Amino acid sequence: MQTLPTPVTSNNLPSQPTFDTTIKRRKTRPVKVGNVTIGGGHPVVVQSMINEDTLDIDGSVAAIRRLHEIGCEIVRVTVPSMAHAKALAEIKQKLIKSYQDVPIVADVHHNGLKIALEVAKHIEKVRINPGLYVFEKPNPNRTEYSKVEFDEIGEKIRETLEPLVISLRDQGKAMRIGVNHGSLAERMLFTYGDTPEGMVQSAIEFIRICESLDFRNLVISMKASRVPVMIAAYRLMVQRMDELAMDYPLHLGVTEAGDGEYGRIKSTAGIATLLADGIGDTIRASLTESPEKEIPVCYSILQALGLRKTMVEYVACPSCGRTLFNLEEVLHKVREATNHLTGLDIAVMGCIVNGPGEMADADYGYVGKTPGYISLYRGREEIKKVPEEQGVEELINLIKADGRWIEP
Repeated sequence: MQTLPTPVTSNNLPSQPTFDTTIKRRKTRPVKVGNVTIGGGHPVVVQSMINEDTLDIDGSVAAIRRLHEIGCEIVRVTVPSMAHAKALAEIKQKLIKSYQDVPIVADVHHNGLKIALEVAKHIEKVRINPGLYVFEKPNPNRTEYSKVEFDEIGEKIRETLEPLVISLRDQGKAMRIGVNHGSLAERMLFTYGDTPEGMVQSAIEFIRICESLDFRNLVISMKASRVPVMIAAYRLMVQRMDELAMDYPLHLGVTEAGDGEYGRIKSTAGIATLLADGIGDTIRASLTESPEKEIPVCYSILQALGLRKTMVEYVACPSCGRTLFNLEEVLHKVREATNHLTGLDIAVMGCIVNGPGEMADADYGYVGKTPGYISLYRGREEIKKVPEEQGVEELINLIKADGRWIEP
């Protein structure tokens, strides 16, 4: 007698593997920058940089305030001279009096010890570039770098860096060791080549000096203008820090990313790739546009990866021949009506084929189910069917009925 196969039911389906889709961030030490903490499990911090001349005190105060008001949590300013360093003291005081205290990073280059010591009195963090901090004049006739020469410059770096490290250490302030692929020191280029390895060795040299002086309020960056180089440098830096039991937080960015759509894509390609690997504690999208344009890019990256929730998450299909209404127009109307409801997930789907499945994780769904009518969902549950022209209004009423509406 033939044995019939056992019917497949929900009771005898094979168990499905479970997947954790949350990003596991690399464990790093917390580094305080004023009232903001980078690393240590804190949310990824968003940064930008003003482009005003720091000697323009009122202009700089206004620029810092504009950035901070739209979500920039740490603001960087350039300090190329002692006059700029002294102006920074006035900028800080005017900010506190006219607005509020904003964490500021001072960018110091080219033999900037005196400048760095001055700005360290006034702001929360100093950024130095190892390739420029002790500037080495290139020698076009050089064919090699002897160990003696290499070590002599290393000692000069230590002598120049030590007073700044002690100042920041004793004040409880922070330093960013910001390596740039395009400005590696000549001796690093000769020893390691124009490579991520040279970038990593440059950072490690400065980290070791800081650690020898018991200073560990450090943030590290490994920026490059080419995305593959940037990604390789950060990954190698993490590997090397793990080998050396270092747990410093990382500042991510693709330097000189450009402008427009490509600048945004380029920044996202580098920053998001590393964040998805769990690497990165603070970010900047370096666009050739007004600094205010950088902040939405950063928050969009973080939102897309589930690392921060700062806006409504809209799930919308790309539209096809099955779509029963003007999807682009309706999505615009829904967004206009609800984009102030931070934290909600709202799906706008053109038809019933993929709608309920694709929007299963959304709080609310707006689905074209039959011509001329819209089905509104709460999660996976269909709540009501309404005429298309009433769809947005009824979606708002549903959100209000659930007590999740706030006036814009």
